[in-house]
Amino acid sequence: MKNIVWRIPTQISKLILFTLILFGCKQEPILWKVDSTQQVITEYVESNEEFSEFNKILESTGLNSLLAVRGPFTLFLPSDEQMKAYYTEKGVKSYTEFSEEFLKTLTLNHIIGIKIETGDIGLGAISEPNAIGDFVVTEFEGADIILNKYSKIIKRDIIASNGVVHHINKVLDPITKNIYEVLAGNPSYSIFTEGLKRTNLKDTLQTISFMYGKRPARTRFTILAIADSTYNRFGIKSINDLIEEYTDAPDSLTYMNNGFYRYMEYHCLANTYYLSDLKLNTNLYPTLTYDNNVSITVDTDYKLSMNPKTKEYTPFVIDQSNNPAKNGTVHTISGLLPVEQPIPVTLTWETTDHFDMKQGDYYTKYYERWFDGKNTFANIKWEGDYLLYYYKNHDAPVQVNWDCLSMSGWWWCEVTTPKIMKGKYKITSYQWGGTNFAVYVDGVNTALIKSTDATPGATWAEVDWNTTATHKIKIVTTSPGLMFWDTVIFTPIN
Repeated sequence: MKNIVWRIPTQISKLILFTLILFGCKQEPILWKVDSTQQVITEYVESNEEFSEFNKILESTGLNSLLAVRGPFTLFLPSDEQMKAYYTEKGVKSYTEFSEEFLKTLTLNHIIGIKIETGDIGLGAISEPNAIGDFVVTEFEGADIILNKYSKIIKRDIIASNGVVHHINKVLDPITKNIYEVLAGNPSYSIFTEGLKRTNLKDTLQTISFMYGKRPARTRFTILAIADSTYNRFGIKSINDLIEEYTDAPDSLTYMNNGFYRYMEYHCLANTYYLSDLKLNTNLYPTLTYDNNVSITVDTDYKLSMNPKTKEYTPFVIDQSNNPAKNGTVHTISGLLPVEQPIPVTLTWETTDHFDMKQGDYYTKYYERWFDGKNTFANIKWEGDYLLYYYKNHDAPVQVNWDCLSMSGWWWCEVTTPKIMKGKYKITSYQWGGTNFAVYVDGVNTALIKSTDATPGATWAEVDWNTTATHKIKIVTTSPGLMFWDTVIFTPIN
């Protein structure tokens, strides 16, 4: 019998080979990973196993839903390894051992309500506070960005559809100490700290918030601190030496007119100024009592009280500055910084820069209208249909921080300025609209403006003030129309 040779068609042989490969060999499946730009931040965290601990906390607090909405947000994201190291540091084994309130605070401490890419980060602090109202301090070690003095950004600018994510190598522990506690906790500043204690300034500096109406308002301070080693260079070895240097009335250190009180208070500023908040060139920053200012020049260095003739100044110690506190920041300086009356410099003041206005949720976010011109704000008074907080960050005339005051029809509007250093000034403004108006300074018609003029160089008044004080600037329409009032500019006249 002849052998029969079976010939299998080429197509069938290929099919058998494919079947053997498909069912007879084990293959790893190909997983298609969704690009981060197609995910909201919540989805990005969920889809990466290395962040499972942070994801569990997001889910347990319900904050995963926050990072799933439009935003934009910035998230500083620690991995499981960093979360477990944090548990060990806090003496727990799991996030479940923390209270729900603490977990919310911890999570919100890593979230900022705007999109911040690393190209937006400079030396000082991120411009917008995080979701618990604290500023995240930013510094550099070479090309590395360090947050709050200890946490490094290790993977940058992961763009999501509703914001940006940065991987960090240490959990951002919520800041709890007030500015005085931060300083008092460092023995290198024992003399300066004792000075704050002897003058009772420490009581003010320990205030983190206070009730303003029906809601708490945050306090903000800056301390220009001096280390013991610096005092020692000037022959000051103790608090008694420092007191003797600045007063001959050591029994009245808590009185505002005491020389030592004035010295200590001169190192305490009435707002929070990280290095990134200090403006270029020379500007004045108010002390706690607001009846004096500290001169800071920013050019090739950060310079306190620079003498315009000799160019001598007190420098900041950069690597020992920007220390965060719950209610401000501590900078270290390398000189005594005695009290002086600084030379007036040009002040561009925003008409929306008022404490009570800043407490509203609308501030730097959207329009808001008010109808009670007598009682709504302490330092803004008006008559007219309504006052509008105008905010528009696109397709609008140039505005400082994108906001201004606006009115229409027949109206008048008066603002009270912060305390301005005594001296002679030319007053100009940036106000535009379609109306004629008159200008009053402290109740006196300047008679210099009789028609609308939006140019910043238009002179509204020339004044000579012999005291450092607040002042009232009022504009009154002489024909119906619109007002967009952005700034008042005080330029010294030599």
